[in-house]
Amino acid sequence: EEDLLGDVCREVVEKWSESQVVDAIEKKEDEIQALASVMEKQARIVVKPKEVSQEEKQRKAALLAQSEGGGRTEAGSGLERCVPLAQAALFRNTNVEDVVNARKLERELLRDEFQKKKEQDKLQREKDKLAKQERKEKEKKRTQKGERKR
Repeated sequence: EEDLLGDVCREVVEKWSESQVVDAIEKKEDEIQALASVMEKQARIVVKPKEVSQEEKQRKAALLAQSEGGGRTEAGSGLERCVPLAQAALFRNTNVEDVVNARKLERELLRDEFQKKKEQDKLQREKDKLAKQERKEKEKKRTQKGERKR
């Protein structure tokens, strides 16, 4: 009986091992099939070639030339060796100018607002002054009326 039991155990272990190998093979086949389907999908995707204008080509060439020239952007800094001045003008960095102009515009707007507020305050003070004078005159007339009645 012990021999029979050992044979049965060995047979169970062998069958289990075989099933594991079959599962592994099936998994690999599934992975291969998935990869194949992904590759087919990618092959079906048609990428349109991007049309690049002549101006964009010039810009790209100038940028490449700039990076080879040490990334200097100012005329006279070695850029003329890499890029003609006409093309270098295409790539002038306007960020600083834009910021300065934006700040200048903001200051002008603030200045205008301040000036308007100043004028409004001045007009309001004049109105207040006139109203105060009118109240004084009315009070004066009332007191004069009261004295006349006595």
